[in-house]
Amino acid sequence: MNREDVWKYLSFILTLLLALAIVSNVLLYMQTGELQKALTEENKTYRFEVQVPNVTIISNDTALQAKITELQGEIEYLKELLRKEKPKEANGTIVILPIMGPIDDYMAKDIITKIKEIEQNQSIGGVLLWIESPGGYVGPVRLIYKEVKKLSYKIPVVAYTGSLANSGGYYIACAADKIIADPLADVGSIGVIYVHYDLEQNYAQNGIKVNVFKTGKYKDMGAEWRDLTDEEKKMITDMVNVYFEEFLNVVSEGRKLDMNTTKEYATGRSWFATDVKGVLVDDLGDLNYAIKTLENLMNVSSAKVIFYDANKIDFGIYQSSSLFMPAKYAISYTRG
Repeated sequence: MNREDVWKYLSFILTLLLALAIVSNVLLYMQTGELQKALTEENKTYRFEVQVPNVTIISNDTALQAKITELQGEIEYLKELLRKEKPKEANGTIVILPIMGPIDDYMAKDIITKIKEIEQNQSIGGVLLWIESPGGYVGPVRLIYKEVKKLSYKIPVVAYTGSLANSGGYYIACAADKIIADPLADVGSIGVIYVHYDLEQNYAQNGIKVNVFKTGKYKDMGAEWRDLTDEEKKMITDMVNVYFEEFLNVVSEGRKLDMNTTKEYATGRSWFATDVKGVLVDDLGDLNYAIKTLENLMNVSSAKVIFYDANKIDFGIYQSSSLFMPAKYAISYTRG
């Protein structure tokens, strides 16, 4: 199978996984939401049909999870095929790519630029993501995750944290082949928050009147000069739930967990890594151990290690925003 065929088949498998993930989310709603209530009232039994080109799968929850596991195994096989095409001289160099601090658009640009450089450098045989982050904005986190995931199809990637990989930081770590953490590193915090500034009373108390001319009733939704309507709160809640469902799928896929187990760890809390070994992290150790783990995946020893610089950013939450970040960290970045 040549490289082009591998990529085509990999794209097909990913499309199928996406379809199955959608059905998985429907089943999740059935178990916990209004859909379950409605179906229970009518005492009906449903099954789900997923259609992609030339394939039809009809599945219940157990069969669905089994199929997802099977497809994940095929992805691992295809990753190995792609990695075998790397030239042998590429096997001796490791890049340590740091993701330090809260994540915004500027960090995403910096990290993705470096990933593109790594992809073009045939001498690099593996990447160690050194993550020390409480998370950040939803969009930038998702962008970095996608690029790391694509990179992992070509070369081994190991994520390491010595102290903190919360929420968006952990989200990105799930794109790696393995996650290594210091025993007392703070990991997890799987969840989403939406921060909204409501300064309507503050404006009134200071004699500030805001005139808004808009083209639609939602155009100033989330603006700080007024509160949200009940309808807008429902819309934002739905949006947050969509991001949360995606987070669940990322963890379930990356950590090879069934959805029920994933949800048990998706309460928003974080853990010492030693308490979630074998679930949210693969193993415990320091940076040197993480490097050794990556060398094992690369089938080399004494690899040359290159450190990339970590660019410091001036992070702030200046407007209503969706975040993969614990509230205890978000509050320190909100404007005064």
